[in-house]
Amino acid sequence: MRIVLLALIGLHAIIHLFGFLQAFEFSEFNGISQVISKTSGLLWLVASLLFMVTAILYFIHSNIWWAFGLTTIVISQILIFNYWSDAKYGTIANLIVFVGVLLAYLNNNFQHLVSNERTQMFETSVKYQGDSISSHQISDLPVVVQKWMNYSGVIGKSTISTVFLIQDLQLKLKPEQENWSQGSAEQYFTIQPPSFNWDIETQMNPLMSAIGRDKFENGKGEMLIKLFGLIPVADVKNEEKINQAALQRYLAEIVWFPSAAMSEYLVWEEIDEFSAKATMEYNGTKGSGIFYFDEFGQFEKFTAMRFKSPTDSEPTEWTVVANRTEERNGIKIPTECEAIWSLESEKWTWLKLKIKHIEYNVDKMPVDKDISN
Repeated sequence: MRIVLLALIGLHAIIHLFGFLQAFEFSEFNGISQVISKTSGLLWLVASLLFMVTAILYFIHSNIWWAFGLTTIVISQILIFNYWSDAKYGTIANLIVFVGVLLAYLNNNFQHLVSNERTQMFETSVKYQGDSISSHQISDLPVVVQKWMNYSGVIGKSTISTVFLIQDLQLKLKPEQENWSQGSAEQYFTIQPPSFNWDIETQMNPLMSAIGRDKFENGKGEMLIKLFGLIPVADVKNEEKINQAALQRYLAEIVWFPSAAMSEYLVWEEIDEFSAKATMEYNGTKGSGIFYFDEFGQFEKFTAMRFKSPTDSEPTEWTVVANRTEERNGIKIPTECEAIWSLESEKWTWLKLKIKHIEYNVDKMPVDKDISN
């Protein structure tokens, strides 16, 4: 789809160039039967050049290409109206490019929303400046959790206060979906206070895309998903079940920054030598889940009874399984995971993810990804 739009913009630029060539008699091209004045010819040239610039900006994923595209469409359409009998079919091309411009504009606005939310999260978070983590500091935790923290390599390192990561995703939005949808996401965490902001862009099929944002902040969860960046398919907030589900998600994802296990908002309960239950309560929202580890302390899975949506009457078993563990920035974390809902009739693996990049204790907001194409 992207290649088609790029080719259309390029072709449109060439066609507008012919208007300039005809006006100045640089070519025998007579696609327009009306006489083109030199002034109009210059406007055809301007439109051609602007379409070329638009194509280049679109090709390099610039987040301002839509602004150039919109300006060019206006100029182009004025010229088409003036030479309607010969140039009217150019309106079709302009409409197609306009759809791309509109979607880019909406995606750009969405990304600004996410960026502003992250900036606020960052500004209100506490940046730890304390000494490195010692074995004494974790001595009150269940033995299996201590073993995990030792295995992960956080002992002797500074406490993690902020996290930034990038994920590659595969999704099945319905249990009956056969093929995986591809996506990418960025996520930002703060530990004090506990919060996250996660945004996703996914291509559901060759013609359908969606963007979304999931967040947990001030003990509240929010979910926003828009088809084509335009049509809301989910917009949920200020709902108790969503608040709890978002908190449980945060709890499961501390495996990417294990020092958060020492958080004052967590209460640990040892189950056996391979598992421990964590209960988290923050700002009126409470949730829990069970962490499972192997004999070395490597994280294996997390399970919780969690609400899939605010309309569910009962929670459903939700499991996050670690399929691969790697060392990143000196800490061993699960880098490939899958999330599973245990439905009455089947297990629905709805998400597979890979951590492509992760940073700890970032001292400024990372550069936002460009989703405006």
